[in-house]
Amino acid sequence: MIQTIFLQAGAQGGGMSMLLMFGGMFVIMYFFMIRPQQKKAKQEKQFQTDIKRGDQVVTTSGIHGKINEIYDDAVIIETGAGKIKFEKAAISRELTAARYSKTTDKAEKSDKVVEEKN
Repeated sequence: MIQTIFLQAGAQGGGMSMLLMFGGMFVIMYFFMIRPQQKKAKQEKQFQTDIKRGDQVVTTSGIHGKINEIYDDAVIIETGAGKIKFEKAAISRELTAARYSKTTDKAEKSDKVVEEKN
């Protein structure tokens, strides 16, 4: 009879540990999956609000161009083929900063070549 009572008491403790394990799994999922996605979405929204006229951008479909006009939820991008209207959400990334870093890298390399020749 006493063994039966102890066995029943032990089963209740297992339920609590399962609850803690599921809670721990949720916390881990939050920090490794949900939180980074929320952070990325916030950065994308900030990027879309920070774009300005003259920025070189790439759309999600891979079209490169320069922003010509900006509206509340759309932009007009000037490409080699003409002007195209896109939603702000379709802009994937900015190329303006990347171009400047590439040109400075080329300038540094050419300076090194000139120094080596002398």
